Amino acid sequence: MKLHTIIASVRPTRIGPAIGRWFHDYAVKHGKFDADLIDLAEFKLPVHDEPEHPRMGKYVHEHTKAWGASVAAADAFAFVTPEYNFGPPPSLLNAFTFVLKEWAYKPCAFVSYGGLSGGTRAVQVEKLMVTGLRMVPMVEGVAIPMVFGMLSADKQTFTPNELITTSAQQTLDELAKWAVALKTMR
Repeated sequence: MKLHTIIASVRPTRIGPAIGRWFHDYAVKHGKFDADLIDLAEFKLPVHDEPEHPRMGKYVHEHTKAWGASVAAADAFAFVTPEYNFGPPPSLLNAFTFVLKEWAYKPCAFVSYGGLSGGTRAVQVEKLMVTGLRMVPMVEGVAIPMVFGMLSADKQTFTPNELITTSAQQTLDELAKWAVALKTMR
């Protein structure tokens, strides 16, 4: 099963790559997935600009074709997401809307980070969005409150505590079960 860990923030000063690298490395060690780390910023998706509705699958822009191929290649997703103004980053919501069929019948989990809430308010909105795309959001997830205290001085390395590591293990265990089960629906 192929797991895509997607870094959702595209801000130049983001800390998502440090958290994404940690989770990706943990997923590799977990051993139940062929894991890829996907940085949404590399796709440079503008605000949705396809002339046809995504359900048609008639993509004309190269950025959409590349994004669609990346989404289609995965059997499961882990979204590394911050919380912006009590909600998801616009870059992730936009990425969800670019393609449609490529998301369907795949499980997803969330690795959220932020201040006191650890990004959980963003995840609640994101879970509503993914169900409309026919994805199955996991109950398990990784919430990282007060994230800046777990980053190196240069903000390039994330060091989790035991609770966060345990959450990652449980999340990956559950994602693996659902990835196998949902493959029959694709």
